[in-house]
Amino acid sequence: MVQKGGVVFIDIRAEVEHFFVGNPPGAINIPWQDAPDFELNPDFLKEVGNVARKDQTVVLICRSGHRSIDAGNFLLERGFESVYNVLEGFEGDRDEHHHRSTVNGWRFRGLPWVQC
Repeated sequence: MVQKGGVVFIDIRAEVEHFFVGNPPGAINIPWQDAPDFELNPDFLKEVGNVARKDQTVVLICRSGHRSIDAGNFLLERGFESVYNVLEGFEGDRDEHHHRSTVNGWRFRGLPWVQC
């Protein structure tokens, strides 16, 4: 879906996660919550509105697919018509040793990503 184009791909993780953990190429970083206190971003709707129209398809990704559900529901409640969540997120669920990217997720699946 993302590779075909025509969608706005938004990484809603904190800026430090996006840049230092890695991110899908072309994903726009608009944090749902951000450091240092990880409170909800009061400008989230405005920032998304700056890159996507309400009638465009928006795809959201976070670390494990949970925050992006909340952010997606928030956008739907505010008039966005087509919002998708990357189910497993960028790093996926934790394994028995509490490590991510070993069970599922964007990186685990071998999808393209970059890191600064």
